[in-house]
Amino acid sequence: MSSHRLVPESLALLTEGYAWLPDLLRAEDDTALNLRLLGHPALVVRGPDAVRFFYDERHVRRHGALPGPVVNTLFGHGTVHTLDGDAHRSRKSLFLPLLEADAVAGSAEHITAAWDEAVPGWRKQSDVVLFDAVGRVITRGVCRWAGVPLAEDGEEPLARDLLAMVDGFATPGARHWRARRARSRQEKRFGELVTEVRSGAVRAPAGSVLERVCHHRDASGAELTPRVAAVELLNVVRPTVALSWFVVFAAHALHRWPGHGRRLRSGDAAFATAFAHEVRRFYPFAPFLGGRAVTDLTWENRKLPAGGLVLLDVYGQNHDERLWKDPYAFRPERFLERPPGRDVLIPQGGADARTGHRCPGEAMTVGILETLSQRLADLRHEVPAQDLAIPLNRIPARPRSGMIIRLAATARS
Repeated sequence: MSSHRLVPESLALLTEGYAWLPDLLRAEDDTALNLRLLGHPALVVRGPDAVRFFYDERHVRRHGALPGPVVNTLFGHGTVHTLDGDAHRSRKSLFLPLLEADAVAGSAEHITAAWDEAVPGWRKQSDVVLFDAVGRVITRGVCRWAGVPLAEDGEEPLARDLLAMVDGFATPGARHWRARRARSRQEKRFGELVTEVRSGAVRAPAGSVLERVCHHRDASGAELTPRVAAVELLNVVRPTVALSWFVVFAAHALHRWPGHGRRLRSGDAAFATAFAHEVRRFYPFAPFLGGRAVTDLTWENRKLPAGGLVLLDVYGQNHDERLWKDPYAFRPERFLERPPGRDVLIPQGGADARTGHRCPGEAMTVGILETLSQRLADLRHEVPAQDLAIPLNRIPARPRSGMIIRLAATARS
């Protein structure tokens, strides 16, 4: 094993996708690796200690680390994800209420109600593309919860744009440009909404996400500009709609391993939580996270100059046999045997959500996924013949078919 082997820059990320970094680390039989990415020196790290190293602002910063295509599609310019230090902590305070139990329960309640409203319409269709249908459901529910007004004919185009922003963040070509157009449309619309709330033309519900964003002041004491406020409002709504990927993965798991449906239908709350965690661990979503070295770094005898890229191998860590027994087996029971470690299970980042860059909406993700997985288990449906392959060279991955379901005839009566 060579401790400093440099892997030449190549198109491996585009061709191998989620398998790229895990394969490189497997070839080295190690949890760290030097390589070059887009012409820059980079250090790949994995493991709970590496997570703590990665999220230590003395070592790694976010500012300037996110590639332009990701900012232009997924996060937007001026977002909390691109800030560090006091600026990040001040902006992060805007999102901390998402960690509270009331927010988790409220968002799940609104999204579950939207699901229940949608199911009668699904019964009238021959086939339902679950990915698209869930995107509309979550858009309706999260907008109600966040206080974002939504015209009756605005639900589908907003859902389509929000899904497009996520679907095009890590790919060149048509999906990327569709994502950029979607972000431009919705930043304009949400910016106009912020201006209308501030002028009094539109009333934001008291205590709502919309009200908090419109009146938030940054570390400097200044209100966010309408564009930045729009970006941060989207950074509540858009990641919630990104749950469509996890819900479709839950449906995929229930189809492949139907025994789990019986336990979900039994009302076992602990199992529903374990199932949600295993969906997030097992299925591919974020391949890795990136930052830039604050100073010259050394990690596990591997060196990186200041300004170099640090990559945290998220997908590889969630499938690391050093951390997980039978990592490529879908086994929710593992989370009944042992709760997920904060820096071990990292589908939405690591470290402390209150003070660091870990997603503050993670508790909402788990709560909503628990509830909708139980709804899926209760929904009597068939899965017609289709292409359910989940290609790992597509980021973000999902079943090629979008997961088509057909409500059983007995359920339509």
